[in-house]
Amino acid sequence: MSKTNKRSAPQVETGPGFEGRYDDLGGYVVGFEHYTEDQDVAALFRGLPDDACQCPHWGVVARGRLSFRFTDGTAEDYVEGDAYYARPGHTPVFTAGTEVVEFSPSDELAKTMAVVMANLAGSES
Repeated sequence: MSKTNKRSAPQVETGPGFEGRYDDLGGYVVGFEHYTEDQDVAALFRGLPDDACQCPHWGVVARGRLSFRFTDGTAEDYVEGDAYYARPGHTPVFTAGTEVVEFSPSDELAKTMAVVMANLAGSES
């Protein structure tokens, strides 16, 4: 059986107001994410269908609050202790002090992150 934790996850990504540690477990990426700034990161998803994340995510809010806006006009807020499912067609809004553990299909997440990283690189120039 595969396992990982925040300390042992080999991939580390950092940015303004964000730190994530990731590991792939049998086709699903487990992410341990911590947000230190309030952020609406919708702009990072431009170029994906409907300018929204198309990768589904399942997770648990370990601390703080996480929100998702969906392309159908709905929104969902999750607080400490909530388990969530973010269906395709969403953009996240992060709240400072929030920590989540999230599970995402590896292939779909890779496609999304390629666009997010390109948008992030473009915003830094």
